[in-house]
Amino acid sequence: MGERSWTGAAAAATAVLAGAWLLHGGLAGTLPPAPLAAQAYDGTPVGPAVPALPPSPPVRVRIPVLGVDAPVARLGLDGDGRLQPPPAADRNLAGWYRDGAAPGSSGTAVLAGHVDNAHGPAVFYRLGTLRKGDQLEVDRADRASAWFQVDGVEVYPKSGFPDGKVYAATPDAQLRLITCGGGFSRDGGYDANVVVYAHLVRTARA
Repeated sequence: MGERSWTGAAAAATAVLAGAWLLHGGLAGTLPPAPLAAQAYDGTPVGPAVPALPPSPPVRVRIPVLGVDAPVARLGLDGDGRLQPPPAADRNLAGWYRDGAAPGSSGTAVLAGHVDNAHGPAVFYRLGTLRKGDQLEVDRADRASAWFQVDGVEVYPKSGFPDGKVYAATPDAQLRLITCGGGFSRDGGYDANVVVYAHLVRTARA
């Protein structure tokens, strides 16, 4: 992949890069849950938004309805300009692109995680089961917590990932959660990405 601009709130190439590595061996023919058509994102926030926080790195993500409670690693780029994945051996670890928007601050923040690894389901395996109105929490290094409400969940083929829709720059605080999904082959891995769209609805400080 050629050079990309990684400045600003939306890292427009992240979807393609994430899709290249958020995969492993599949789970003996069992595919991860796919989002329902009724959960498609139409660009409309579900519920009111609140003012954004100053930037601060995320340290933990919790999705109560999925039982997710995971630390967040900071992800950079390798020498080829590709997003470095979280360590595959750790099934309970999410990653944040450290040069993008921070969750809770203005812009479109991105958290990515593996769907599975050689030992079974990983942190974002059940991402496709989220529904509009579900909430998730991100703890930040400044000891503030940011709660986001799900506005939609969609699955896109990696060959036609809508960068503009997923990473559109926003004046308010929004969040995208991304993992792999769709079909699976031993040669190509997963052929799609599951994307959760969410916006900031509450903040608190410890």
